[in-house]
Amino acid sequence: MRKIICATFVSLDGVMQAPGGPDEDPTGGFRFGGWTFHFWDDAMGATMGDLFSQPFDLLLGRKTYDIFAAHWPYAKGDPIGEAFGKATKFVATRSPDRQLDWENSRTLGEDIVAALRDLKRTDGPDLLIQGSSDLIQTLVANDLIDQYRLLVFPVLLGKGKKLFGHGAAPAGLKLAKSAISSTGVIMLTYERAGEVTTGDFGFDEPSAAELERRRTLE
Repeated sequence: MRKIICATFVSLDGVMQAPGGPDEDPTGGFRFGGWTFHFWDDAMGATMGDLFSQPFDLLLGRKTYDIFAAHWPYAKGDPIGEAFGKATKFVATRSPDRQLDWENSRTLGEDIVAALRDLKRTDGPDLLIQGSSDLIQTLVANDLIDQYRLLVFPVLLGKGKKLFGHGAAPAGLKLAKSAISSTGVIMLTYERAGEVTTGDFGFDEPSAAELERRRTLE
């Protein structure tokens, strides 16, 4: 059974929009495109290398697919570009009959949630989400993500597309791995851990002896 892995860059206040460059996604007047650039170091490179070291297929929203398709096929000699080229690209699009020119690309069809549930039950590499903030909202709302690999950057961006919107399905998580870069980026891997558990920090009921002691002091 395949896992769906959400790997994304996120600001401390939860924004994941346009981390790579100023023209990546200016939707909504977002003006901080490329906000991850000055934080990169060797530790982050090692984390990303580990992410792409295992076989994977890509799970992409339409906008992210178009951005990737305009860049990675032409990044000759880049190991990430080569890995992306070999991977099957499953694309969530409102136009399932649209032509996808990047090699090994296919649409998920009209019912994206049903298609992904079926896909998870098949044999094959894990499904890696890159970018695709709108698609992530659908997956989070339907409790389809098995693992989060987050790079949390020490920056506040205010308005912008968020990793977790208002429709997130409640779920318990456990921290499986963590590291920190020289620039203060925290790299976290979270896995599923069942349902949300709750407790009570209220005071315990006083014992009979305590109640008697209180009465003697009155």
